[in-house]
Order: sequence, then structure tokens, then C-alpha cells
Amino acid sequence: MKSKFFLLIAVGVFGFAFAVSERAQEPDANVGPVAQSPAPASPANSPSEPTAGEPGANAPEFRNLSDLKWDKIVPDLGADSPEICVLHVDPKTQATSLVVRTPKAIHVRKHWHTANETHTMIKGTATLACDGKKFELAQGGFNFMPAKMVHEAWLPAGSLTFINVDGAWDINWVEGPPTKADLSRTY
Repeated sequence: MKSKFFLLIAVGVFGFAFAVSERAQEPDANVGPVAQSPAPASPANSPSEPTAGEPGANAPEFRNLSDLKWDKIVPDLGADSPEICVLHVDPKTQATSLVVRTPKAIHVRKHWHTANETHTMIKGTATLACDGKKFELAQGGFNFMPAKMVHEAWLPAGSLTFINVDGAWDINWVEGPPTKADLSRTY
């Protein structure tokens, strides 16, 4: 039960934070992260070693796509909003595994993350841009995005992207989050 509760808290925090994040201008701006993975429990509040079934335990976790709980990344877009599901957050390192799906094609505006990020396309072909170059990432394709690298993406309708972040998950929008004008935009 604790594992499910922890995951629900993490998902709830991310869904809200994506909707309100418009503060960051540049990766080196003196602005704190907009959304983060929840902080690990302090040693005073939890045992030094997790027990089976708790986050970070040496117990396996299994989820099917049909069992996932999805939250809107940009609630203002309603049913057209990309959706996120946080799969796992390591309580010690805050490393986060998540999936994003898109009901409609969307341009994900310029943004950056405090931690290194990887994308693996499960379904669909995305276009990613950084450093003035664009890259096609086909189904099964993988990329590594260094921490604080400004990037943007164009995702097709029906896409599914698996993302790993090696620290706390955050997103810092350079020009604000996607709007209705970004729906159905292609590169």
C-alpha cells in the first residue's frame, strides 16, 4: 500500500507542476526547478533499508499499460493534453522513470531539465531539436539529453515515450508550456 501511495503522490505533484511552470528563461537562470520528484523519506521517518513492496526495495514491480494512472501535463488543453504516468522514483537518488502519451500531435516547447534525461520511443516517430539541429527518433529510437540542455519536441498523435531521468524530475519552460496553438504543429 505504501508503494502505491508514494506513486500517487509523485504523479499528482508532477501533473500540477507542469501546468503552472512558466518561470525559467535559460538553463543557467537563477530559478529553482519547477517540478520535482518528491524528496526521499528521512532516516528518522523510515527504516534504513526498505522492506519488500516499498519504493526502492529489492522487490520487483510490474505494471501493464492498461493499469497505469495518467495525469494531464497541461490541464488547460483538456482532453488534448499530453499525459504523464510516473512509473518509479528511487527514494535515494530521485531517479525517475515515466511514460508520456499524446492524444493529439503537439509541439513541446523549448525546455530543460536539471538532470540528464533519456527518451525511448515506444510508439510513433518524434522530432527533437537542440543546438540548432533536428533529429528524427523513430519507434524504438533512443536519445540521451544532457542536464540543462534546452530542447524541444514535436510528437505525433498516439505517441508513447518512455523517459528516464537520473535525478529528480523537473521541467523548466523557456517560453512557457504548450498552448492550444501548439496542437497539431509539425516541424
